[in-house]
Amino acid sequence: MRILVVEDDTDLALALKRGLEHEGFAVDVASDGTDGLWLATENPYDALVLDIMLPGLDGGTLCARLRAADNWVPVLMLTAKDGELDEARALDAGADDYLSKPFSYVVLVARLRALLRRGRRTRPLVLQVGDLTLDPAAHRVARGDRPIDLTPRQFALLELLMTRAGEVLSKTTILDGVWDFAYDGDPNIVEVYVRQLRLRIDAPFGRNSLRTVRGVGYRLDDDSPATDGGS
Repeated sequence: MRILVVEDDTDLALALKRGLEHEGFAVDVASDGTDGLWLATENPYDALVLDIMLPGLDGGTLCARLRAADNWVPVLMLTAKDGELDEARALDAGADDYLSKPFSYVVLVARLRALLRRGRRTRPLVLQVGDLTLDPAAHRVARGDRPIDLTPRQFALLELLMTRAGEVLSKTTILDGVWDFAYDGDPNIVEVYVRQLRLRIDAPFGRNSLRTVRGVGYRLDDDSPATDGGS
């Protein structure tokens, strides 16, 4: 198994290289994102250990470029201590798992072996409802050939709605799928994001695909006019 470690902390990179080689892996090391991207593109690695904070090209951008190029090598991202934004960015960029610094080497090896057992994943399918498309891998949304910019939360909401197109989703279902089970804020946040999403995916195009089913929830349909009294 060949592993690429992309880490700008020389001492940590060498420690990981020695430790992983002792575990039986063949290990290459890059000290910046630019070299890391080149190596990951030119060589068939079985997994990457990738720091998110790198000179030249940060780890999130590096991972996102690999995914956009249909390179689905398993990626374990190293993030900052208590860095929730780093963790979210790692997953949004296409990383398979993350580990916060400082970390246990034993845990890193266990996570890495778990990724290797799983193997390479395939590119997620592009979702389509009418002429609205969402590409989870490239993190792109478009109506026809016109791109639509969304925030990460708006993107997650649209992805959930498109995955279950034609179904009415309650606020609770949306909160559980887009926020998390522990969310204890105002559930009306869903209405706020639905309104924002309509302004992005429907209003500029004269469409009415994101419907409110009063007293029940929200449903994403194709672009035909509403006939059920929804708004």
